[in-house]
Amino acid sequence: AAGHDDPERWWEDVIEHRGAGRGDVFAPFTALEEAMAALRETEADGEEGGALDRDLVREAHMRLQVRAARREFDRGVAVVCGAWHVPALRRKAAVAADRALLKGLPRTKVDMTWVPWTHRRLSRAGGYGAGIESPGWYGHLFAVADRPVERWLTRVAGLLREEDRVVSPAHVIEAARLAEALAVLRGRPLPGLSETTDAVRAVLCDGSDVPLALVHDRLVVGDVLGEVPAEAPAVPLQRDLTRIQRRLRLKPEAPERELELDLRKETDAARSRLLHRLRLLGVGWGEPVASRSTGTFRETWRLRWEPELSVRVAEAGVWGTTVLSAATARAEADAVTAQGLAEVTALAERCLLAELPDALSPVMRILADRAALDTDVGHLAEALPALVRALRYGDVRGTDTGALAEVAAGLAERV
Repeated sequence: AAGHDDPERWWEDVIEHRGAGRGDVFAPFTALEEAMAALRETEADGEEGGALDRDLVREAHMRLQVRAARREFDRGVAVVCGAWHVPALRRKAAVAADRALLKGLPRTKVDMTWVPWTHRRLSRAGGYGAGIESPGWYGHLFAVADRPVERWLTRVAGLLREEDRVVSPAHVIEAARLAEALAVLRGRPLPGLSETTDAVRAVLCDGSDVPLALVHDRLVVGDVLGEVPAEAPAVPLQRDLTRIQRRLRLKPEAPERELELDLRKETDAARSRLLHRLRLLGVGWGEPVASRSTGTFRETWRLRWEPELSVRVAEAGVWGTTVLSAATARAEADAVTAQGLAEVTALAERCLLAELPDALSPVMRILADRAALDTDVGHLAEALPALVRALRYGDVRGTDTGALAEVAAGLAERV
């Protein structure tokens, strides 16, 4: 576009740098509106189709909602929408005309909630990602009021100093000068990410791409996790999970971290139960990893909260309104649909780890029935390891494992 081989560089020059240095915070929005108006004119000149018709209906509904908000609130109203719709919302339209477009459409009752997003998720082009390669950089441009390059280089220097690299204020000054010189040579209005990256590599990283990769991971992309207000609507399961997280002081965070648990301590045992129950529900907030110490009373988890986990929590709400009830119902359902004996024994182990006594009883009944009918020695042998591990966990967690011991002994004799 416009001679740029990189769409992100085009975006910086045409949008981000529009009005930069003049204090015009609305300049990027004005530029976007102008671009979308031109695109919509091109679209209108073409054939009218289903997509365009749907947009007209959606925009009529948007205008009605904006009018309602203006009546409700005395001060100005901010509209968060795709840039494509801005010209349509600016356009004057009669209320009757908007209502006529919506007349006869089927109505569906929906529940809505907010999901906190991360910069790392924004950087992915597939799935729920927005395909933004440098969300941390653009977040920085949006947040700072002035001198974005100097402030960015200061952040880079701080990160590198935390990693024990020698970076002085003089390095930052020279990097800023180099970035500005590169922008002039390349005919750009201001230094962009490519200029600052080249300057960081040359001055702060001594020409090495190794520390530069750290800068890209921590700052250009970043691990920022958004926040959702407490009063935002949420499914009952999410509210219960939030209460448990607060009680256990286990905050969901985007950066990956390890958590060491001592199951002899009540708080750590409760944290372990929560993480195991969430895994049963398909919410993989934590992943068990090999513990540094021996003994069954310790667990090590690798935690990382991803935005889609909030979606999975909402989906898991069909199993119950609390983490305990939902995990119990899901375990019982999984036991019924399990294909092999080894799957049932693995499920029994997970129920024990998650401390789900109401689920363990029906799972054990199904396990006993399956074991009695299965004559394949290989299947019986595959089922034994999970039962043995479960018996060990029971000793640590104080769970009654009498039924497990009986089934394990019976399987061992038949093998």
